[in-house]
Order: sequence, then structure tokens, then C-alpha cells
Amino acid sequence: MPAVMMMKLVRAALEGGRGTASTLSALWTFPSILLSAFVIAWGAEAAQFLMSQGLALAILAWLQTLPEFAVEAVIAWSAGKDPSQTHLVIANFTGSLRLLVGLGWPMIYFVSAISGYKAAGRKFVDVTLHEEHSVEVFGLLLPILYFAFIWWKGSLTLWDAGPLTLTYIIYLWVLWRIPPQEENEEALEDLGAIPRAVLGMAGRRRNMAIWTLFIIGGLILYLTAHPFLNSMLAIAVSLNVSTFVFVQWVAPFLSEFPEKLSAFYWARKVKTANVALMNMVSSNINQWSILSAMIPILFVISAREIRPLVFDAHQRSEILLTILQSTLGFLLLLNLRLSLHEAIILFVFWLIQFAIPASRDFMLYVYLGWCAVEAARLLFRRVPPPAWVGLQHTMARRLDRTNGATT
Repeated sequence: MPAVMMMKLVRAALEGGRGTASTLSALWTFPSILLSAFVIAWGAEAAQFLMSQGLALAILAWLQTLPEFAVEAVIAWSAGKDPSQTHLVIANFTGSLRLLVGLGWPMIYFVSAISGYKAAGRKFVDVTLHEEHSVEVFGLLLPILYFAFIWWKGSLTLWDAGPLTLTYIIYLWVLWRIPPQEENEEALEDLGAIPRAVLGMAGRRRNMAIWTLFIIGGLILYLTAHPFLNSMLAIAVSLNVSTFVFVQWVAPFLSEFPEKLSAFYWARKVKTANVALMNMVSSNINQWSILSAMIPILFVISAREIRPLVFDAHQRSEILLTILQSTLGFLLLLNLRLSLHEAIILFVFWLIQFAIPASRDFMLYVYLGWCAVEAARLLFRRVPPPAWVGLQHTMARRLDRTNGATT
């Protein structure tokens, strides 16, 4: 497909039919995106005391990934009209997921480690997860396993949308059953001034304030996301960024910008770095499940007939590389922590495939080999991984609370 038509396709996804983008609009859209990220993050910080932290982050992930949904939706719709554009669907989808794990997760670790370097006695400390974060860790596994089946059969069909959606529903159902955090002085002191002030309100006023933060932040994001992305894309075009890099890396990076801002906000404090990491993991789950389920639905509606998106050898290779990268991320989080060498591994592996596209076939074996190493380490320990124990404890506590409430 010619580069000019490619640019029109992605611009249509991001502009929603509006006027030509201007690089100068970045002067007002960037601060607006920054504000929306902080407002939504404040709402999520306060909401974790009214619902489970994981559910609050799932709501946050929904709001943050709306630009990515818009991009993928229009590309999937166009692919329905012209099946030769299927490779664009895969390029954007796999690029966004690989950015989250390969760049987003390490970014969170290094921001947190550098921020707490002096306080930790001039050493890099791990990002340590809580037991209830095991839900997000295993929530990542379900859609990855199903996508391995999709890769094996070499197509994404309308009938795959059901199981993919089901994995997300199961994930939300488990999060819904987890009780909210208990308010205590230490937990409240870790909050910023605005979420702390919101939690100081009484009853309904507090609930309304939290939802107001979500709504205002989401509204700012909705109104600003398209012009912001357009201005950044105009800058990318003026720099003569290649078509492939544009579709697979530039557009996803820009559409994921709000969640990276929120993650940076939490990662700057060691105590809340785990929230930043779970924010990214929740976005991973969101894209592996509900976003990928949206693709065949829009594809079929656009095509006006039930037919699958069939992958060629290159597209299957891209999908497999993405599956292996996320599987490695899952295996590394089974110990409920992200350490220095793990963050370096995730970043370096991503950087190699990004900087040297020809290395991707080789990186398939690198990821597969490292996954095998991590799996072997788990087997040789002969004890359940902390995330599995944490998941059992989290669900057991929920059952104990439920039984206590009914007696």
C-alpha cells in the first residue's frame, strides 16, 4: 500500500474526520493531556478505598486506552473493505502491546529505582507487588493462552470475539469480588493532596467527587486526544518517519501516552510504583482481550459478510513474538516483583527488535529460550510461585468476608 494512503488511514483513525493537524496545536494539547492523566489518576487513587484497587485501575485503563481503541477500530474497519490491509491491523495491535511490556514496564522500574536510590542506601530496589495484584498477573495469562490458539490456527474470526471477551469478564468479576483497601493513616499519607481531600469528604459527596474526577479527566482526554495525536503525527510526518515504524511504533506510542503519564506519576514514589506497574498490566489485559475481540466484529460488519482475518507467515511471526514477550513478562511477575535485571532484559530485548527489524526471527528464539529458563526455574523450586499463593489468599479473604457478612 502506498505510503500516502497509509498516512491517510492512520490520520482518519486519529482525527475522526476532523481538519488537518497542526504541529502548533501541541502547545495546548500536551498540557491538556498531562492534566487529564493527573485528574484520572487522582480519581483512581481515591477510588481504591471504595472498590478494589484492581477494579479502579481497570476503569482507568479503559479511559486511557480509548485513543488506541479508536486507531485500531478504524484500521479494522478499513481492513474489512480491503483485506490486503490486514497487516496494518496486526502492525498496530502487536506494536502497542510490545511497547507496553518492552518500554512501559522497564520505564516504571527505572523511574521508581532512580527516585528511591538514595533512600534505599544508594541501591536499586525492586518494584514489589501486593498479594491482591496476583489477580492482574493471572488476568494477563488467560487472553495470552487463547491468543496462542489464534496464532496456531492462523486466523482471527468473529467466533474468537466471544472467548476473548469472556476472559475480560472473568478478570473484572474477580476484581469486583476483591474488597477495597482499608483507610488508615499510613495509606492516606501516601496519597496526594487532592485524593486525600476527596477521601476526607463524607458519604455521597466523596463518591460524587471521585466519579467527577473520572468524568472530568475522561472528558478532557476525549476532547484533547485526537488533536494531540494529530499534532504529534504531523511532527512525525515532517521528520519523514518511515511507514512501517509509523504504524507499528509511532501511532501506538502516542495513543498510549496518557497511561504512560499516569504510570510516571505513580512510579516516582517507590511505595506506589506497584500501582504504576499494575496500571500497565491492566492495559495489557485490556488490549489482549476486549480490544482484540473488537477487531473481528468491526471487520465482519465492514465486510458485510462473515469471514476471518487470515494471517500470512510474517503476521503470524509478529503475533508469536508479541505472545512470547508478554508470556515472559507474566513469568517474571510470578514472584510478585520486578527487579533490575528483569527490567533490563525486557527493555534490551524490545530495543533489539525495534532497532534491528531483521533480528525479529532471531528474537523469537531468544524470547522462547528465556521463557523456558524462567519456567524451568519455577519447576525446580518445587513450591508454588508467590503470585499463585497470593491469588489463593486474596480469594480466600474475599470468601471469609462474604461468609462473615452472611452469618
